[in-house]
Amino acid sequence: MITVKEAIIVEGKYDKIRLSNFIDGLIITTDGFGIFKNKEKQQLIRRIAATRGILIFTDSDGAGFVIRNFLKGSVPPEQIRHAYIPDIFGKEKRKDKPSKEGKLGVEGISDDILEKAIIASGAHCSVSTGSVKQQKPITKTDLFFYGLSGTPDAEEKRMRLKNELRLPGNLTANSLLDVLNCIMTTEEFSELCCKLFETEEKT
Repeated sequence: MITVKEAIIVEGKYDKIRLSNFIDGLIITTDGFGIFKNKEKQQLIRRIAATRGILIFTDSDGAGFVIRNFLKGSVPPEQIRHAYIPDIFGKEKRKDKPSKEGKLGVEGISDDILEKAIIASGAHCSVSTGSVKQQKPITKTDLFFYGLSGTPDAEEKRMRLKNELRLPGNLTANSLLDVLNCIMTTEEFSELCCKLFETEEKT
């Protein structure tokens, strides 16, 4: 597994699944051109870019570059890394026919080429060996402890937390966990939850 500090931005869920095979890190989809109208996701990407940077990894076709250029205009250049795949013609296994330009997207490229593209981007990468001591992450247990999951009012509490952090309201509990680990430490999370929910615990 390769650990990547920057959040990787890809076009679709199959690209995300592909990279998840060997990437340890946050991967966000643009849902194709859906990013153009999704103000909440734009805000989320800018927020994460400001805290850890982003790595744009869209397809090599025209649509991919349109999305890449849109993101370039939304985030300061010093917060962006770019990964590019070469023009390889073919068809992804799940599709009946090639794309309009006949090029393979991220989902159809081999691990070796994808890894080289990520390394060439200048992103902060390391090989996960399990021997390096890492900061304790925020876990599902932490969400449960503060009533953010597994309780009748968990959804309401999660919404209060998301509003406080100015995060998209439609983030699922699992997605929220990923984002929290990008923007704050476990200690900061605990302090914020105590602040938000201390009144409830006293009553």
